[in-house]
Amino acid sequence: MNPPTRLSQLIEQARGYPPLPMAVVDAAEIYVLEGAREAAAAGLIEPVLVGERERIETLAAQIGYDLSGTDIVEADGEQAAAEQGVRLVLDGRVAGLMKGWIHTDVLMHPVLQHLRTGRRVSHVFAVELPTYPKLLYVTDAAINIFPDLTQKAAIVQNAVDLARLLGVTRPKVAALSSVEVVKPEIPSTIDAACLSKMAQRRQIRHALVDGPLAFDNAISREAARIKRIDSEVSGEVDILLVPDLDAGNILAKDLAYLARATLAGIVVGAQVPIVLPSRSDPPEGRLASCAIAVLVHQRWSSVCRHEGATEES
Repeated sequence: MNPPTRLSQLIEQARGYPPLPMAVVDAAEIYVLEGAREAAAAGLIEPVLVGERERIETLAAQIGYDLSGTDIVEADGEQAAAEQGVRLVLDGRVAGLMKGWIHTDVLMHPVLQHLRTGRRVSHVFAVELPTYPKLLYVTDAAINIFPDLTQKAAIVQNAVDLARLLGVTRPKVAALSSVEVVKPEIPSTIDAACLSKMAQRRQIRHALVDGPLAFDNAISREAARIKRIDSEVSGEVDILLVPDLDAGNILAKDLAYLARATLAGIVVGAQVPIVLPSRSDPPEGRLASCAIAVLVHQRWSSVCRHEGATEES
């Protein structure tokens, strides 16, 4: 499987599978309903709308969204909607969650209570840029605020496993900092250097990790050459690990608004994939996020089985 270079390729791949039953949590808002309708029309999801039924039906009528055959689960308020969404997963009625008109922390609270696995929960952006030849994965810009070294290793592994699931055989990871040399007074440089060594020692599997790298010499081989940095990752990076959530959020929005990037995001590490769309996401970004959720659901178990057999042998 060749790695995708555009989000549209992920959407096409996902259309080869049945629609994913997905709870749209706190769905009583026009933007949320439009996103759910788009994804359903594209054959990516089978939405279950969670929220105030009367308001959902009123707003759907305003935008011409025919709710015939669409399940609506009553929930009064965002906390109740989050709990209902998780309950739908536990009851086996849905296999994915989509954030509606709800704060991320409210949605994630019952997720972390009831849908944990043995993995750390983290967020990954898949970024399509007109100036970069392949998809760029950015993590974590939405869930983990100030991850320590152990948490960063888990966040990297999540992103590596996702990239591999989407076709990147051995992802190249840049552990970012503000500089490309180890400086004890800048903790992120120490973490980055440790992550690089951890990958060499197979504590992070199936990836080439280098760091610390500044953004310029992670993205540009020429920038690395000028700074006399010898790195197999520079200019060919697949995954950017950011030092903390602030840095990741700023980077992602810079790419979207100044570099004309299209972003698709997914939360991984829970029992089901979770989509966290933003109001400002373009339609292709929203659809690609749902497509990634479909691919995660369909491919994850087979990947785990294959890797388990490989480890045993």
